[in-house]
Amino acid sequence: MSTDRLAAAHRLLVEAVAALDGAAGPGATADERLSVLTVCEGAVRRLDRVTVSTVASLDRDGAFAERGYRNPALALADLLNWDRAEARRRTVVAEQVHPRIALDGTELPAVLPATAQRFAEGRIGLRHVHVIATVLGSHAARRVDPERLAGAEAEIAEHACVFTPAELHTWATRLIDALDEDGPAPDDTPPPQRNTLKVVPHRDGSGGTLRGRFDDPVLFDAIATAVDALAAPRTATDDRSPEERQAEALAEVCANSLDDGRLPETGGRRPVISVLIGLEDLQRRARGAILDFGGQCTPQSLRMLACDAAVVPIVLDGAGQPLDIGRATRTVPEGIRRAVTARDRGCAHPGCDRPPSWCEVHHIVPWELWGETSLANCVMLCKVHHRLLHHSAWIVRIRDGLPEFVPPRWIDPQQRPRRQSDYARVA
Repeated sequence: MSTDRLAAAHRLLVEAVAALDGAAGPGATADERLSVLTVCEGAVRRLDRVTVSTVASLDRDGAFAERGYRNPALALADLLNWDRAEARRRTVVAEQVHPRIALDGTELPAVLPATAQRFAEGRIGLRHVHVIATVLGSHAARRVDPERLAGAEAEIAEHACVFTPAELHTWATRLIDALDEDGPAPDDTPPPQRNTLKVVPHRDGSGGTLRGRFDDPVLFDAIATAVDALAAPRTATDDRSPEERQAEALAEVCANSLDDGRLPETGGRRPVISVLIGLEDLQRRARGAILDFGGQCTPQSLRMLACDAAVVPIVLDGAGQPLDIGRATRTVPEGIRRAVTARDRGCAHPGCDRPPSWCEVHHIVPWELWGETSLANCVMLCKVHHRLLHHSAWIVRIRDGLPEFVPPRWIDPQQRPRRQSDYARVA
């Protein structure tokens, strides 16, 4: 589409939206306003179809890859300020309802042809398509005969025209389960084990939450044994609940491992607790500090940590810039990394929440171009955004002592600098 055609389309769209707004304005009857809602939903669905079709064609032509993005969802999140989940939903839908191109250039039908037709007609929405793709991509669906599965897809797509996405998911799942009457083939191998642990720091600096599940009895027994060894009541008057004793025991196990120095390197360094102390707090005899993962440290805990020689104090000025990265027996890069960690507190790319242990230090001016290994020339990035900086037109620079990122023109024609959102930081 030429620039003139795009400008004309944009003008007509703005006029149409203004006309709909006027149709629902003062003087409109209840029936007219209800009709406006119906028309708006239809328009949103058709716009979603245009968006999905455009995403599919850009991905097929390699436009995202040419701009340094391996994952189209990441490009969409940066371009349109979408959440990653929303961007992934659009790319999944694009893969399912857009015609495909074979290696010989032949155009193939969409993976979900009946769903694609109803989506193009505006009879179902984006969420409906995502539900259908999810259900038909399940393990149960893959066990169904392809011919029967094609018939099921057509039936599910038709029901999507009258079901909500949640209702459709329930109904379609039952349909696939019914088609998969025999269930999975007999298998003597044990079921797959699920061992997960999620560490979520609280944004207000009040600690965090652990959520875990261990199906592997050996792993669970190792954890339970270590916790149990330290979870017994300390005295006859110990009034802590069993849950409190176990929580403190787990923390003690981890602290002992840190003290012993037997943990592997994380992000290019051995694990170490960095305590960030503001200059004013230091002058007030260290009344508070911030830990690596953003937790607020109480004066009592800070004084206790200060007794541990393995803790490296990092003193910050009023602007949050390190004044003293402490004295350590390691080489200079280790001290600089601590300074970068104190400033960036994880991946500095806008919207990224990767903690320092998952990140690497990037030279803003490359080393081979005489860039210095200094705080003013370093920024902390996760692996995904580190690669993006090396393979795309994003620019990173230090301004007022903090990193900021300039997007390429195809993302923002005005190239307005972006910084890590305030809500992602712990003040």
